[in-house]
Amino acid sequence: MQELFLESSLFPVTLPDAEIEYFPYFYTSKEADFLYQKLNDETPWKAEKIKVFGKEYDQPRLTALHAVEQKSYTYANLTLKPLSFTPILNEILQKIKTVDDAQYNAVLLNLYRHGQDSNGWHADNEKELGLNPTIASISLGEERYFHLKHRRQKEQRYKIKLKHGSLLIMKGPMQHHWLHQIPKTTKPIDSRINLTFRNLIH
Repeated sequence: MQELFLESSLFPVTLPDAEIEYFPYFYTSKEADFLYQKLNDETPWKAEKIKVFGKEYDQPRLTALHAVEQKSYTYANLTLKPLSFTPILNEILQKIKTVDDAQYNAVLLNLYRHGQDSNGWHADNEKELGLNPTIASISLGEERYFHLKHRRQKEQRYKIKLKHGSLLIMKGPMQHHWLHQIPKTTKPIDSRINLTFRNLIH
C-alpha cells in the first residue's frame, strides 16, 4: 500500500473518483492538545454493541453522536440517538467553515483508546447523508494511519498518517467509489480522538 505524504491542502496525486483536501496543521499543537483533553474529559463516551454473524460484541472504539436536530442516525446496523451540540463542538465547526462551505449538522466522535481499537473498511454512504456527502474529519491525539482503497481499481490503495490537529475533507462522489479504514496496530500507542462532521438529511 502506497503512503501519501500530505503536507498541504492539495492532494499530491489525482485519485480517480475522489475529492480530498488535507490540512495537516489546521490546529497548532497547543490548540490540539487543549481540544483533545477537553473532549476526552467531557464527551459521554459509549461502548456500542455490534452484531457479527449473530453474536454481539463491543464495537472496537468508543463513540458519541451530537446533532443539531434530535433525530436518530443509523450506520453499520447501529442506530444512535444524538446529544445536542456543545459549545466546543460549535467552535470546531465554525473553524472548519473557514476553509469549507459545506453544510454540517451532526458530528460522530470516536475514541481509539489503544492500537487494538479500530474502524474496519467502510464508506460513509448511508442514505441519511445524501447522494454525495462531504465528511470533515478532525484528528486529535496519537497519529494513526488512514487507509484508502478503490472499490474496483484494485491497484488504487493508499495510506495517510493523520497528524494531531489535522483536518481531512472527503467530498464529491468519493463515498461511492472508495472505502476507508483505521486498522489495528500492535505498536504501543496512545489514544486518538476523531471527529467526523457530516450533514444528516431525513
